Amino acid sequence: MVKQIVKDPFFLQQKSEPATEADKQVIQDLLDTLRANQDRCVGMAANMIGVKKRIIVVAMGPFHFAMVNPEITKKSGEYQTEESCLSLEGVRPCTRYKEIEVDYLDQDFKPQHGKYKDFTAQIIQHEIDHFEGILI
Repeated sequence: MVKQIVKDPFFLQQKSEPATEADKQVIQDLLDTLRANQDRCVGMAANMIGVKKRIIVVAMGPFHFAMVNPEITKKSGEYQTEESCLSLEGVRPCTRYKEIEVDYLDQDFKPQHGKYKDFTAQIIQHEIDHFEGILI
């Protein structure tokens, strides 16, 4: 189900809890909401739809995928950039890494390990920051 986007900075700055299989509906809601906003959004964290769980969804071209409880295990190629967020107004500076490796659970809660670079890596880093209440 498509959900409304949370824009309250106080809520967005709260830390997220690990997700469990009981949160499967949140994954579907995130995917639905990402698709509904794909003209202006390439990734979402669960807190953006009002759920403080460690779940993100990422658009990689026409493909949309979920990452549950993702942890960045390796990063390299630090650089400075600017980003925007569907939950916030404007553009802000931030530090990102060109290449990352991530351990996570897929939407079926099976363990995965992925290597990402460039824009996809940037999206994942931005969304994982939401778990810690970091707003760009």
